[in-house]
Amino acid sequence: MNTYKRAPLCPEKAKGAKIWDINGKSYLDFFPGWAVSGIGHCHPLVANAVAKQANKLMHVSNNYYSQLQARLAKKIVEESFPGKIFFANSGAEANEAAVKLARKYGHDKGKYEIITMTKSFHGRTLGMISATGQDKVKKGFEPLVEGFTHIPFNDIEALKEAVNEKTVAIMFEPIQCEGGINIATKEYMRETRKLCAELDIIMILDEVQTGMGRTGKMFCYQLYGITPDVMTLAKSLGGGVPIGACVAREKFQDVLAPGTHASTFGGSPLVCAAALAVFEAIKKEKLLQNTKRMGVYLTKKLEGLKKKYHFIKEVRSVGLVIGMEVGMRGEDIYKKCLDEGLLINCAQDTILRIMPPMTVTKTDIDKAVSILDGVLSKV
Repeated sequence: MNTYKRAPLCPEKAKGAKIWDINGKSYLDFFPGWAVSGIGHCHPLVANAVAKQANKLMHVSNNYYSQLQARLAKKIVEESFPGKIFFANSGAEANEAAVKLARKYGHDKGKYEIITMTKSFHGRTLGMISATGQDKVKKGFEPLVEGFTHIPFNDIEALKEAVNEKTVAIMFEPIQCEGGINIATKEYMRETRKLCAELDIIMILDEVQTGMGRTGKMFCYQLYGITPDVMTLAKSLGGGVPIGACVAREKFQDVLAPGTHASTFGGSPLVCAAALAVFEAIKKEKLLQNTKRMGVYLTKKLEGLKKKYHFIKEVRSVGLVIGMEVGMRGEDIYKKCLDEGLLINCAQDTILRIMPPMTVTKTDIDKAVSILDGVLSKV
């Protein structure tokens, strides 16, 4: 089906921060796999883990126990907070699980409404476009799932006003990536946490894009000194294979009982082996530290371009989650970068979204900024 707006590029192979197309042309990938390949394309630890597991056991019913699922769940909990995990296949599915958990928790109390943010993005299922605070993803799919209220991001007073006796959860991304790299303030995060604790409201953080080290912490919430009630993960968690996870802390970990939710392919041995290898790579190669260093380096380089070109309005960044706001159509810049061998993304029409893998080097960054500089000079 024609559901994707495709660029004139057909990749044949990739390694690290580089992609080669079917004609042998190479590209620097500073938006790898829509933020999926967070530790770079075809990382050897992940590739080897997948190959080894594929020759042993790829899929087994979730009616049986899985050692790899248990190991991965333990690892995620060790890196985040005590609780239990539901494994799915994508970020949208992980978010659906979080919403179902919230609905189930509030059902007997008459609470079912969930507050989400304008400019948010939570997935493409019917439930998640209903949760998403962008009208463009909803058109033509009405009637939507009821029970979602959208409010401005980072506005604590708007949040307090939106809460009522039917509110069961508040769900948002610590950094709105699809929304244009909008970063939650520390005050907003802490006040939201306080409000949820006081009113028995579930605080759900969508870390599908920000999780797994991209901000310089394993999970973005750790930058704020708070702990959510539920966290969702996907994208970089699998290092290139499809996996999602809904992590619920101890108070909420048993809300979903047998028969209330399931996924045929969720948490297969194959994807769990890959995800465990991702954690290993992050630790072994000190990628959190590299993310912090390279994030500062890249941001400084982009700030240099801002001084050079008057149409660059702002550079927003946390680790290697970076947005450059320009006073023109970002799509045109994106296309010209593609022609010159640099892959980036454009969000919200005017935000250049730049999210290189955590393995990125100064050499990679210098080359990417040089290409971007050359493109901007001709705008």
